[in-house]
Amino acid sequence: MAKKTKKNQLVVTYTKSAIGYNQRQRGTLRALGLSRLGDVVVHEDNPVIRGMINKVRHLVTVQEQAA
Repeated sequence: MAKKTKKNQLVVTYTKSAIGYNQRQRGTLRALGLSRLGDVVVHEDNPVIRGMINKVRHLVTVQEQAA
């Protein structure tokens, strides 16, 4: 039986407009679930989400939260 480990969560806040940035970065924001400035989403901490956040790190703020 596999152990279930509690994973941390990432709280991502959309803080800077994507106007003037390329379409791929806007698409990444959409994929993260962010559509308007000030939006806040919570994602499980995993490499896929970390990579997406890394691509738009200049447009969002991230806080780690213990599960």
